[in-house]
Amino acid sequence: MLQYQNILVAVDGSHEAEWAFQKAVEAAKRNNAKLSIINVIDTRSFASVEAYDRSISARANEFAQKLLDGYEKVALDKGVEHVEKIIDYGSPKSIIPKKAVEKIGADLIACGSTGLNAVERFIIGSVSEAIVRNAKCDVLVVRTETLPTDFEPMVATEEFIEQNR
Repeated sequence: MLQYQNILVAVDGSHEAEWAFQKAVEAAKRNNAKLSIINVIDTRSFASVEAYDRSISARANEFAQKLLDGYEKVALDKGVEHVEKIIDYGSPKSIIPKKAVEKIGADLIACGSTGLNAVERFIIGSVSEAIVRNAKCDVLVVRTETLPTDFEPMVATEEFIEQNR
């Protein structure tokens, strides 16, 4: 039977990403796999703003760290034995399916079908589409036209998002 050994899950603070995270946690438990949780800070999205506000990259890094700390705690509490947190910088569309997969030896990537950046998705396509096109391993795209009625975010709560804007 095929088993996954290294699962990479991409999170951005959206409820859709958290739903994908929850599915990745269950897959990691079933396969006794290592779970790597990645947040890629898209430096292109704030490069021009940073000229006026130098603290924006520090705030983005702080948000990513808090987000990953929360997901790590949830994964460990749910019984995943090996959890790794990764913060990277650049384009999520290239870093996740190429650099991150190679770095950790991922054999499965989990991601939500939509995320926080609706404008970019409309103009140039979604991160999940880029992952599917470019990954050299299996990809689980968690489709969430509407989240299940019993879904309750544990990390990306409304309060968490509001406090970290």
